[in-house]
Amino acid sequence: MAGHLLNYQKFSKANKWLLVFSFFVLLLQGQAQTKQIDVEPPFWWTQMKNPSLQLMVHGKDIANTRATIDYPGVQLKQQIAVENPNYLFLNLEIGDQALAGEFEIVFSSAGKKIFSYTYSLKERRAGSAQRHGFDHSDVIYLLMPDRFANGNPDNDNVNGMLEKANRKNPDGRHGGDLKGIDDHLDYFNELGVTALWLNPVLENNMPAYSYHGYAITDFYQVDPRIGSNAEYAEFVKNAHQHELKVIMDMVFNHYGTGHKWTKDMPMTDWVNRWPEFTRSNYRGGTITDPYAADFDKEKMLKGWFDHSMADLNQMNEFVANYLIQNSIWWIEYADLDGIRMDTYPYSDRDFMKNWMHAVRLEYPDFSVVGEVWLNTTPQVAYWQEKSHSTFNSELNYVMDFPLKYAIGRAFNEDNGWSSGVSALYESLGLDFLFEHSDQIMTFLDNHDMDRIYSTFGGDIDKLELASTFLLTTRGVPQLQYGTEILMPGWEHDGHGKMRSDFPGGWENDAHNAFTAEGRSIEQNRFWSHLRLLLHWRKNNQVIQNGKLKHYIPEDGVYVYFRFTDDAAVMVILNNNDKEKTIKTDRFAENLDGFETGSDILHRTYFETLHKISIPAMSARVIELN
Repeated sequence: MAGHLLNYQKFSKANKWLLVFSFFVLLLQGQAQTKQIDVEPPFWWTQMKNPSLQLMVHGKDIANTRATIDYPGVQLKQQIAVENPNYLFLNLEIGDQALAGEFEIVFSSAGKKIFSYTYSLKERRAGSAQRHGFDHSDVIYLLMPDRFANGNPDNDNVNGMLEKANRKNPDGRHGGDLKGIDDHLDYFNELGVTALWLNPVLENNMPAYSYHGYAITDFYQVDPRIGSNAEYAEFVKNAHQHELKVIMDMVFNHYGTGHKWTKDMPMTDWVNRWPEFTRSNYRGGTITDPYAADFDKEKMLKGWFDHSMADLNQMNEFVANYLIQNSIWWIEYADLDGIRMDTYPYSDRDFMKNWMHAVRLEYPDFSVVGEVWLNTTPQVAYWQEKSHSTFNSELNYVMDFPLKYAIGRAFNEDNGWSSGVSALYESLGLDFLFEHSDQIMTFLDNHDMDRIYSTFGGDIDKLELASTFLLTTRGVPQLQYGTEILMPGWEHDGHGKMRSDFPGGWENDAHNAFTAEGRSIEQNRFWSHLRLLLHWRKNNQVIQNGKLKHYIPEDGVYVYFRFTDDAAVMVILNNNDKEKTIKTDRFAENLDGFETGSDILHRTYFETLHKISIPAMSARVIELN
């Protein structure tokens, strides 16, 4: 009996040590698991108009736990486990009385606390909801961060990032970053643009061809080869100090397959799936086509953009909430002035409407421009917000692709009934289809198409005509980086070559085009032309807010007016290889009350407006007096 008792005592002592050891193991496991838990959004704000917040919690078997929150003003309304036990969705309500601070999300199992996660609520920035976005007073400068300037060579290659820098590879990463853009804010001021649109800056941790930014692998992190979240917010702050607005490029249609979702999908229908890889047919017109086959619509909306870009299913309510909250998070965190939404018609249209409603609930005057890459004006106009329509997208700005194509034709074709500059007249004549004809982004080219300098065969006269039109017609003009220094580029040569580096953005570049000394005579000629127009436009209320009236082109000469009640500007485009002199009788309705004028481009003063001569392949921009 004593022997048995001795053994029992030994067992009890060992068991105690075992219990202690097991406790520390569980504690360490809990700590390790805490480190492996991801919560998105990573933090939120008080005093948002929408009190609801859905947290996505990701961690091994997290769905087998029960979450609790004890913080004044914050209620955990619902805990939702989905088909993948590694995901848990928590629906919170953040009341008006909730104060900025930190609270614990406690995860328990079998009534015992396993671990906790510290979540932060921040105080909303003063005046956040009253911010004004971009508008027709702005000129937007589009740039690709990887190809603009390398301000910090130390982040060219980062541990954990699959693709390394290689400037010799046109399709590789070249090292451009936020620091490089920030270093040249004075350059944008000197040129005269007022807003910056950066191609996506978020993490693209893909093995190759990731420089463009459209294969996002983390929606809450700036790519470390471009910078950090803090550096992005600081860049926006610095831009604002330079009176420059910042527009963030976002992608809702797809994500990069290097995302953690690919290996651990929250649920089967998180992405649109097919029996085998199926690419989108890229036919956005099927969405509005009354005769389109359902199969074609499905392929357009649910086909993948590429092998490396999985197609998100926005009809899944958790996907929808994730994307909506992500965009609001970035607006609030970085103090953004606008969003350019990629591949707008490729996402579910009702979701996109709900997204716009959610954004404008928090920021009523915020600006969003959708990439509606469609060929005809009726197709593009469908996607702009409308007061009276069977479908109101609530999208306030769209990109004018039809006018872009008309500009390309206008100065490359012989002048005819609907060709040459008449193409501009015909395109603008369809503006009745738009609810807001001033809420349209106009452009000569962008990162996805032939550079306009190449389109015009290197003809600076044509480029000056086109840019003059762009900066004096209706809408919000957008210029692409390098256009001001005549950068060439053909799409058929590959996007990598078309999106070449801005000369002077790298330490050992042979030329520095950020300076007049580093530009050629031809480059300085066009740069100066743009600068003159941009600075003039920046302070010209007639061009920014005036009405537009144009006259049928005659003999390759296109005349239009921008005017208010007490001021007017007359623009004349001569698309001929010889000088033209025009009589102005037929423009009487716009010239009434004006006797003289000054051409800002040629510094010419007109003592009378009865006849006006225009040099060959040239424009006149005349301020009327």
